[in-house]
Amino acid sequence: MSVNLTKGQSVSLTKSDGGTLTQVRMGLGWDAIKVKGLFGRAKEKAVDLDASALLFDASGTLVDQVWFRQLTSKDGSVQHTGDNRTGAGDGDDESIRVALAAVSPAVQTLVFVVNSYSGESFSSIENAFCRLIDETTGQEVARYDLSGSGPHTAQIMAKVSRVGSGWSMTAIGGRTNGRTIKDMIPAVSQVL
Repeated sequence: MSVNLTKGQSVSLTKSDGGTLTQVRMGLGWDAIKVKGLFGRAKEKAVDLDASALLFDASGTLVDQVWFRQLTSKDGSVQHTGDNRTGAGDGDDESIRVALAAVSPAVQTLVFVVNSYSGESFSSIENAFCRLIDETTGQEVARYDLSGSGPHTAQIMAKVSRVGSGWSMTAIGGRTNGRTIKDMIPAVSQVL
């Protein structure tokens, strides 16, 4: 059963049978923007959103990052499936897979972010969402809708943090601006 998250809401990453999730995927989906073309005909304008994961230690120091220029974390536990530059197609346009049990013990928090590399604001991007999927079953655990949220070009989607021997996800929904993750690091450090 999926939880439709709102800003600041947390969800524990435990399975209904009491076990913990071991393999998760953060999916990001969106559609191209529909614009009027020549003679009023509708056409689509490509939108290049980028999903990224930032990995932090207990003191809030960035220890690794996964994004379109670095598709795998240093320990191999976090993998980006590749860059989609248009938003064409159905479902997840970009995904980041995380083997939670393999994440380095030094990493306490993973922060998932999205930015508009092509510069469009979220007020104009259609059907944008992020979701967390249990990779072992394919079941959607949580979803966060991003469309129509404002004139910003980047958003801190969610964080996954160690809680005891398991993990918890918190929907952040933090608005910021930036075309790459480097532009977003000051805003991300505020939500750790």
